[in-house]
Amino acid sequence: MSDLIPVENEPQSFDVYQDLQRFEVMLLDQLAEVGLPTSDVLVELGERDVALRTLGTALGRLPVEERDRSYYVSKMFAAAAAGLFDAALNYLWNETVGELRRRVTAYDLAYFYDIAVPSPERRKHFASAEDLPKIDDVDLLRASLQIGLLSQSGHAQLDHIRFMRNYASAAHPNQVEVSGLQLATWLETCIRQVITLPYDTITAETKKLLANVKAHRLDAQAVASTSVFFVDLPTDRAGAIAAGLFGLYVDPTRTRIVADNVLALWPSLWPEIDEQARQDFGLRYGRFLASADTEQATAARELLDLVDGAAYLPEKERAVEIDAAVDALLAAHHGFNNFYAEVPPASQLRKLVGEQGDVPRSVTPKYLRGVVEAYLGNAYGVSFAAEVIYEELLNEFDTRQAALALRSFTDPTISAKLWSDVGRAQWAKLLAILEPKLTSADDRTLISAVRQFSGGADKLASDSRIKKLVSRAGKHGSASN
Repeated sequence: MSDLIPVENEPQSFDVYQDLQRFEVMLLDQLAEVGLPTSDVLVELGERDVALRTLGTALGRLPVEERDRSYYVSKMFAAAAAGLFDAALNYLWNETVGELRRRVTAYDLAYFYDIAVPSPERRKHFASAEDLPKIDDVDLLRASLQIGLLSQSGHAQLDHIRFMRNYASAAHPNQVEVSGLQLATWLETCIRQVITLPYDTITAETKKLLANVKAHRLDAQAVASTSVFFVDLPTDRAGAIAAGLFGLYVDPTRTRIVADNVLALWPSLWPEIDEQARQDFGLRYGRFLASADTEQATAARELLDLVDGAAYLPEKERAVEIDAAVDALLAAHHGFNNFYAEVPPASQLRKLVGEQGDVPRSVTPKYLRGVVEAYLGNAYGVSFAAEVIYEELLNEFDTRQAALALRSFTDPTISAKLWSDVGRAQWAKLLAILEPKLTSADDRTLISAVRQFSGGADKLASDSRIKKLVSRAGKHGSASN
């Protein structure tokens, strides 16, 4: 059977039909002699003949020098010749997975694990090539695609083979579902999309970048050129590189050089990744906290703080920090030299709620009251530097938050500010910001009544008609849903 595999790159013509027929008769006779089934055990001879001819052609794409390690390809040929196509498909998949693992190991194993194992709790158990078999095949394909070791089309083709391998495995009598031509096509896919696939430009540059980050301190020129490289990245590839750098930075065994290099690159990479990737980094920080991985949590938080990413902290942690920031803001607002003292806590609040104004429900009422109170100022005026931040926060209120802020005059602390000229002027500006955000009929009726009220803004909370409108809106849920 040695002539089944051509030794040259070009396939050779051969005829083995009679040999296959003699082998089948011998094998089936042996099975019958011991009383085992003989029907529907082997694929019919014509398909086996097609398989061996086309498999030999497909194998011509594999360089001769790379064939000596392809044991599963040999087993695939043997199984196909015997008429066991389901087993041949298993061997083909084993070869594919083995080659892909070799490519992963030769590329950057830690980088691969950072993508393939997003769970911080599991990630700590993956370090060497010996751990690769613990990665599910579907995750092996996904992560290989994300880091550039597979193309989009290659990933799709291999995932189809993975499905067929599961559907038509040797554990089920499904060999009739696989033809000889399909086997050859799938072998060619393995060779072209895995074994001989060259790195694309981004994949090659990423490999070089990761090696440099680990090897020596990047100078200003290297950081600048890498920042240009980041700008041209597709979003998904930028996210993968970010996950790799994140993994390097939170690794407790990192060197100072690695840490400094990541810190130098992180700010220029952050704008190129999408919202989901940013949320994932915040969630990883939260999971480090939850599992008491203090060192890693500290490192993750450093990266988030470096890019003003506090808005991506998990909701529980962010609610606690927003609560503390509101306390700090009001303490500054009520204290000495408040026009200057308000700016740092106001800036911290801005970072925590982010560009979308996302505030956890548990702390929303306190947050709204704090921002409104600070925005209304005091009898001496409003913090000029902080007012810009307050207006940014107010403009990010959603419909529900705007409805709650409209009713803030019912809070005695807020109402007490509305007697002064400064408080009334700021209140008018606040209403102008809130009005376009109010969508319910009850809310719009209330703001109209508030605007038309002639008794002074500080008297709103005690007016019977206004009280009824506030109560009516509350019953209809416009301020609470």
